[in-house]
Order: sequence, then structure tokens, then C-alpha cells
Amino acid sequence: MRQHRHTASDFPPLEHATPEGLLAIGGDLSPERLIEAYSRGIFPWYNPGQPILWWSPDPRAVLYPGELKVSRSLGKSLRNRGFQFTMDTAFEPVIDACAAPRGTDTRASWITPQMRAAYLQLHHLRIAHSVEVWRDDALVGGLYGVAMGGVFFGESMFSRMPDASKCALVALTGLLLDRNFRVIDCQIESPHLSSLGARPVPRRTFVDTLESGLKIPTRCDAWRFEPRYLEPYL
Repeated sequence: MRQHRHTASDFPPLEHATPEGLLAIGGDLSPERLIEAYSRGIFPWYNPGQPILWWSPDPRAVLYPGELKVSRSLGKSLRNRGFQFTMDTAFEPVIDACAAPRGTDTRASWITPQMRAAYLQLHHLRIAHSVEVWRDDALVGGLYGVAMGGVFFGESMFSRMPDASKCALVALTGLLLDRNFRVIDCQIESPHLSSLGARPVPRRTFVDTLESGLKIPTRCDAWRFEPRYLEPYL
């Protein structure tokens, strides 16, 4: 299939993506391009040494906030592990933890220095946000992503203690429900996210939800955690 190289304000139609979801190659990670990409259901994902690759998979993994599954064991973790939660207070440590090697996997992360710098720019614009999980003043879990309108585009999460990243997602979902968000874009299916209620939907369904969600004005503010975000799940 022919691969497209696009200009700063132009992506190919989503239907031109390969069966794996690859839509375009090249360009840059400027805030303007990233905002355009997310608004159309496209995200960057590539390995070190590759050009920037832009994806729009079909089906798309999503989590509707009202469908979050909090198991009995996860509820116990929320209550009993002594976690404290913050938002937008440690974006750089969170993205660095997401980029760090995991277990025996020593491969270079897809969160390249270029990607890191790009999302820091979005964070400074109050478009990218982080959720942090702490225990005894140590950062033990978290996630980050992009919020536009009523859609949260999840990028990555990490955990240094059992259930810490899942607890971060619970806190995030509480905030998103409070702000009437429509959907969390999980991009690609994974057992970790599926256990929490994420599921695949056709790309067209996702795009319809995205277009509806983007009609909600984007709130470019610093997020703050409130304990009431967890109350429905305790």
C-alpha cells in the first residue's frame, strides 16, 4: 500500500491506513501537528531510529468512563495500600518512569527524547496531563495523556507497586466523569486495560465519539486531585 508523507496541516483519510493501522510517515511533533492528529483519531508511535509513524488502528481500544471495572482486589488496593494521589504535579517524573526499562526488557523505549519534549510542550499548554500515585513520598505509579474536549487520549502508564497504575486510572476516570468526558482512547488492546473495562470498537464508532467529544470546549487548566473522584469505587 502506498505510504503518505504529509504536510504540517494535512493527514490522509483514515481509510488509507494499512491493515495494521499505519497511516502516514514523517513530519514533526509540533503542538499544532499533534493537536490536529489527535483531533482526527491519529497518534504517533515509533521506535528509536525510525521516522515518525502515525497510526489510526481499526478496531480502536477504548474505555468509556462509565464502564470502568474495579475488581474487589483493586478496591482493596485503593483502600488499604496507603496510596496518595496527585495530578499535574510530577509530569516529567511520570513520563520518565513510563520510558524506563521494565523487567528484563532492555530495549530502548518508544518514548524517545523527541517524544518526551513534545509532550512536555503539550503539558505546558495544559493539554497533556498526568496522574501520580505516591506512597511514603515515593512515586510508585502513574499515567499521562492528552485531554481535548471530552476525550482523553491515554499515552502510557507505569507501576512500581501492585495495582498502582490501575489506581491511577481509577483516579483519572473519577475526574473525567466529573468533567463529562465521553471516552478514554486506549489505542491498542491489552490484557491490562481489558481487565479494567476497555474494549475494541470499530474505528468509525471511535471517530463518531471523538467528533462528539470535541464539541465540548477544551479546559486548558491544571488538574487537581480530589478525594471524591475515588468515592464511587471504594
